[in-house]
Amino acid sequence: MSKTKTISLTVGAFVAGALISLNLPAFADKDVKAGLPIDELRTFAEVYSAIKQGYVEPVEDKKMIANAISGMLSNLDPHSTYLDADAFKDLQVGTQGEFGGLGIEVGMEDGLVKVVSPIEDTPAYRAGVKAGDLIFKLDETPVKGLTLSEAVKKMRGKPKTAIKLSIIRKGENKPIELTLVREVIKVQSVKSKLVEPGYGWVRITQFQENTIAELAKHVSGLYRDGKSLNGLVLDLRNDPGGLLNGAIGVSSAFLPPDTKVVSTDGRTEDAKQEFKARPQDYLRGTKEDPLKTLPVDVKKVPMVVLVNGGSASASEIVAGALQDHRRAVIVGTQTFGKGSVQSVLPLPGNAAIKLTTARYYTPEGRSIQAKGITPDIIVEESANGAAPGARVREVDLDRHLMNDREKEAPKPETKPLGKGATKEKAKEKPAEENDDEMPQRLEYASKNDYQFQQALNLLKGLQIMQNKVQ
Repeated sequence: MSKTKTISLTVGAFVAGALISLNLPAFADKDVKAGLPIDELRTFAEVYSAIKQGYVEPVEDKKMIANAISGMLSNLDPHSTYLDADAFKDLQVGTQGEFGGLGIEVGMEDGLVKVVSPIEDTPAYRAGVKAGDLIFKLDETPVKGLTLSEAVKKMRGKPKTAIKLSIIRKGENKPIELTLVREVIKVQSVKSKLVEPGYGWVRITQFQENTIAELAKHVSGLYRDGKSLNGLVLDLRNDPGGLLNGAIGVSSAFLPPDTKVVSTDGRTEDAKQEFKARPQDYLRGTKEDPLKTLPVDVKKVPMVVLVNGGSASASEIVAGALQDHRRAVIVGTQTFGKGSVQSVLPLPGNAAIKLTTARYYTPEGRSIQAKGITPDIIVEESANGAAPGARVREVDLDRHLMNDREKEAPKPETKPLGKGATKEKAKEKPAEENDDEMPQRLEYASKNDYQFQQALNLLKGLQIMQNKVQ
């Protein structure tokens, strides 16, 4: 039985790469051997009564229960959370790639909202919000004391309304204040271009409902007029993830049929699943398989997959699958490390909870959680490296789920490699040495895109080697 999994919390600000099931099994119907903790529930009832009777101002029962649920979930891990009616609605519509807000994916650190990455072509991106920024005030409301869901809710709003973000940025001596105007954000899932004769570039910005069909259209376009490709770059940098079926479909486009793509494992039987490169695992409510239109050559064209610390969740599934099956060379820097599945349980009143129910694993059984995908060839963002303090990863988040199979990623980043690419790792330069050298907004697949140019050079080398073998 193939279940619908995964969507990011697209409520104006993203929560990095959440894998979500909207068909959560009814856990209440399952056998629960342990009895209810009577003493602890009695303590809860006493606290509830004390607040109800003695708090300085009246508090509605509905609010107290919602706060209790929110507290229980937010103290589990960074991705389990309570969704009120508005947040749940935004969650459901967000997979269509259109939502209202600012366009940033965020997490929580020390009680502040931490920017994981601004989304391309959004108010946050255009205003200069950077990965690693700490938001400590929204308009005049301090972030301290708010849950992540509450902070995200404040960043949402009607299009054309403004909000002021007060930001702490590494390397800056004083806070930065940015005023952003909310808008309806339409995220283009797939982009592509023929960068040189015979060499194509396909970028996936986020895994949405239309990603598989869009990928098929863009890849087929690169083979226009019967021309073949000598190499293809699949760019997953700063892709926060999204729908699991999208990740399976993208992997299936480049892998042989029925190849294992990813597996999940958790405490319940429903959480133990294996997904393969087959239509029943990536099609959702559509009879036609868009991948049927792809040229046969796409299964064997030399490939490089570009990743970085902003590649999370579904992006890591694709990179891990193509790496384990030796289908592509993974180039870039260590990925985010979001290797857990979140399921959604609807509640009365149109609310819901988002609960971490499983970990996911690459075809060879590697857990990505709090580690990420290690590139085959490490290439930094520029010839001079990148600022190590500018990128937050899963391992940096409070209460992150532990990796149950491998060592977690160390927090220091890898050493910048200059113009040579190598698998060796070491410490990086201090952030302040590199901050000013990085372009604030990079044009992907351009002459100034150092990682892409290295990937292109690698593809050309692979093509030369392939020709010699033939």
